[in-house]
Amino acid sequence: MKRRSSLRRRIVVAYLFFALAICTFFGAVVAVAIEGTEDLLVDEHLRSIAAWASPRHAIGMPVEMPSDVSFYHGDNIPEPLRGMALGVAKESFEGKVVHLLVGEDDAGTYVVVDRASEYKNIEHVIYAMIMAGFLGFVALSLFLGSFIARGFVDPIIELAAAVKDNNHPTELPLLKSKDELGILARAFAAHTTELKQFLARERFFTGDVSHELRTPLTIITGAAELLVEQTKAQPALYAPADRILRAAKEANDCVEILLLLARAPDQINRPETSIADVIHAELARCQHFIANKPVTLTFEEGVDFVVEARKELLTAAIGNLIRNACQYTERGSVTVKMTDHAVIVEDTGPGLPESIQARLQNKPSAKPLVGSAGTGLGLALVVRICEYLDATLHVENNPKNGSNFRIVFKTILTEI
Repeated sequence: MKRRSSLRRRIVVAYLFFALAICTFFGAVVAVAIEGTEDLLVDEHLRSIAAWASPRHAIGMPVEMPSDVSFYHGDNIPEPLRGMALGVAKESFEGKVVHLLVGEDDAGTYVVVDRASEYKNIEHVIYAMIMAGFLGFVALSLFLGSFIARGFVDPIIELAAAVKDNNHPTELPLLKSKDELGILARAFAAHTTELKQFLARERFFTGDVSHELRTPLTIITGAAELLVEQTKAQPALYAPADRILRAAKEANDCVEILLLLARAPDQINRPETSIADVIHAELARCQHFIANKPVTLTFEEGVDFVVEARKELLTAAIGNLIRNACQYTERGSVTVKMTDHAVIVEDTGPGLPESIQARLQNKPSAKPLVGSAGTGLGLALVVRICEYLDATLHVENNPKNGSNFRIVFKTILTEI
């Protein structure tokens, strides 16, 4: 997780800001303390010098001072230092800022000047040590932040990777941990187990129902074929018999698709199937839907590509889209296109309500469905087949009239 908004980065940045805030606060406190201490020490130093030098000057003894300290009395006080108020002050003298003490004794006014107080050097050393300590504290906070973030985030990443890889619930990490991450891992495991059980029940149910439907559909299909053969010379009976036969075959195809969908995707073979061949076959099957309507059915054939999937699944997905478009379009055209690993079916029919479009694409809708969805089993199978093949179904209404259905296959499953 290298994103800028990653949890690990947030933890490290939080530690860094905390360290900077602590350093700033204590830095201000220490600076005030050092300045105050310096003033007290310098004041005491100047007063001790004055207490030693003033009596010696009064009795005429020589007052010898270090090179950085001067004692001026009476007329010997330099002109820039005359007329100053009594007490300790910082003034500019001889091109530099100095500490000085102005006082009075029996002989007059005196001034003690400290040009290079040793406390200033001590102050610089203290500030350098404090700065080094602050930098070390910031570096330590970055290290601790990274260490704690790694220990906190890495287990979450490991758990997320295990869930994404669809590992068995008993193989998830942190299941025995007693902290909050253990609670999260056990919740994931319980939810994953529940979903797997639900999926298994759904597949068993779909398979059982499909098997139970296969027998009566086989009987109906056989009987319808017999009726078609026996009523060829009787148009009034042949038409309904042929319609029963087509309906029985379509229902049988749906049952076969349900049986395939009841199996896990990795448990069925995936032969390479030409999309153009599937479309041509479905166009031929759907001609009777537009036989008596002013509707044209065309195929804008592009570059053919193959998909690693069972032909029955691709036939059901693409055929249902073409069949629905032909059935619900009363006039105009139905156009099938093939481009960029996608199959597009456009029609000039009434279009789909917004709520149904949202339901087909698992999106929220502002208008809830009332009563039947109105999409039939065909479109429901298209949605399930697309999910099964890891393809994407896009549904939208044309600006003028009609619908636009587009199935986009992933390139890892296709080949040109």
